[in-house]
Amino acid sequence: METMPNNAGANYGILSLTIKELPALHSAYMPFLENGGMFIPSPKNYHMGDDIFILLSLMDEPHRIPLAGTVVWITPANAQSSRAQGIGVQFNDKENPVKQKIETYLSGMLESSRRTHTL
Repeated sequence: METMPNNAGANYGILSLTIKELPALHSAYMPFLENGGMFIPSPKNYHMGDDIFILLSLMDEPHRIPLAGTVVWITPANAQSSRAQGIGVQFNDKENPVKQKIETYLSGMLESSRRTHTL
């Protein structure tokens, strides 16, 4: 009998995300995830554990930042409180400097009680 790997049948996707303003970055960033993560609005259906590749355009950075991640959060269409449909992607790379870069941009905002896309 052949066994299938844990991610068999999983979606793999490439998503582009552009964030140019601090309030948008604060709303999308997921600091409570181990390696950090981002909420990405998307009408496409994903599943928990799907592998995602993100091309992130961040603030005034001259180049897009490539990030590999895994879907760990799903906000379905018509979610309560009128939350945007999309996915939360946890960054896979522990050594990726993007988490520190984002947290530097958000210095002083991470403890804000301002509503985000996920919490």
